[in-house]
Amino acid sequence: MKFPLIVTALIILLFGSAGLVSADNVDFVTVNSIGFDIDGHPYYYIGTNFWYGINLGSAGTAGDRDRLLRELDRFQNLGINNLRIMAGSEGPNTEPWRMVPALQISPGVYDVNVLNGLDYLLSEMGRRNLRAVMCLNNFWPWSGGMAQYLNWNGAGNIPYPMETGDWNAYQSYTDDFYSNTGAKQDFRDFLDFIINHVNPHTGLAYKDDPTIMAWELANEPRGYYNTTNFNTWIDDTAAYIKSLDSNHLITTGSEGETPWPSGNGLDFVANHNGPNIDYTTCHIWPQNWGWFNPDNPSGYTYAETQSINYLQDHIDMAANDLGKPLVLEEFGLARDGGSYDPASATTYRDLFYEAMFEEVYASAYYSGAAAGANFWAWAGEGRPITPYGSTWEPGDRWLGDPPHENQGWYSVYDTDTSTISIISAYADDMYALGPIPGDIELDRDVDFNDFAFFAGYWQSIACGQCGGADLTGDGNVDADDLAEFTHNWLTQR
Repeated sequence: MKFPLIVTALIILLFGSAGLVSADNVDFVTVNSIGFDIDGHPYYYIGTNFWYGINLGSAGTAGDRDRLLRELDRFQNLGINNLRIMAGSEGPNTEPWRMVPALQISPGVYDVNVLNGLDYLLSEMGRRNLRAVMCLNNFWPWSGGMAQYLNWNGAGNIPYPMETGDWNAYQSYTDDFYSNTGAKQDFRDFLDFIINHVNPHTGLAYKDDPTIMAWELANEPRGYYNTTNFNTWIDDTAAYIKSLDSNHLITTGSEGETPWPSGNGLDFVANHNGPNIDYTTCHIWPQNWGWFNPDNPSGYTYAETQSINYLQDHIDMAANDLGKPLVLEEFGLARDGGSYDPASATTYRDLFYEAMFEEVYASAYYSGAAAGANFWAWAGEGRPITPYGSTWEPGDRWLGDPPHENQGWYSVYDTDTSTISIISAYADDMYALGPIPGDIELDRDVDFNDFAFFAGYWQSIACGQCGGADLTGDGNVDADDLAEFTHNWLTQR
């Protein structure tokens, strides 16, 4: 796959205005038809969900910056270059099943430590050339989200489904968000604050930071029984964000249609056809949707087939009905037997990851609408408390599973070697579809190693010799050799 990059590499190496490419993000992600670009070059990616990064980066309660840096280094080493993170969470911190401490304690009142955690996370991501999808709200209560905005604006107590067991009652409560003037205004006030916020670690306002790939309206927003106001809110909110920030992409955070689109108030095309929604999203949850039971793995083939069909339907709608890219931004499967033990096997999860990555990769390879995938979710070096299967409590280590869910359900640990091998292999494959120009070695950097490769290649075919990259003969490969190479190439071309 290296040979076709030779000419592009030569242009960058010889005529680049700033020398070798920096590791920091300098260009914004843009949309080009049904794909993504960075500085005019294709951008394909394998990413993960790292929703708790905002809290891990905090210098205050629940923060662990040393761990954060180790996790970010792991992402960089694995080729994971896109993180979907929560950029908003709502208090009070006394509410159950919440990621706490919250960023927004009460309307317009912010926890400075949590905010600085988000600042620090973004600054360290930028240093590693990682991109962020900033999730701004949540249909579900584990970060506060729409239900908390309603509670702040006279809607009464939140009917937590973890207490009542009634998810329909919760959704009926939360879909009023799209009609509640006060709740929507509080959210807009938050948008004003966060988009214009200046990161003290970078000196950049968020709206000017290319580390941010996109603003996401919410995690899994549903219209439920308020679909007209839901679609109006999507389009109005996207337009408002664009009025504040013309640099970044905007997406919905939608699951897609789910197996029950009318019952959930979802319509993939209607939810994504607004002029300010730049790309589409979908999620796939075989166990949650009744396609797979980890206690009966003989049904795995059915679950995989259903998942592939669901993904292909959404890829087709994104390309043919909307003309926009698609990101599979959530998918996961339980460990074998539904175990929450970090040492348990991941046989069927590995099969599922490989199947989903392959569908996304194949679409990208043939210039289809699928351009990226974020698996759910990274736990890294975090581990659940015993007995396994407990829900999260303040003071527990952060995992990939939200506080209200059994910890370890969908988490990927740094010791899950078979899963990580699949993730890394597809990250490399996706990157190779649109590498940094000049990155002949495909190591996500343009440096003297690429020059050495090309210099040796050029000498072998153009000069009939293989003298390597030490063109000046001083025993070093450095800028002098690059200058000599440039002179020779221009003389003999």
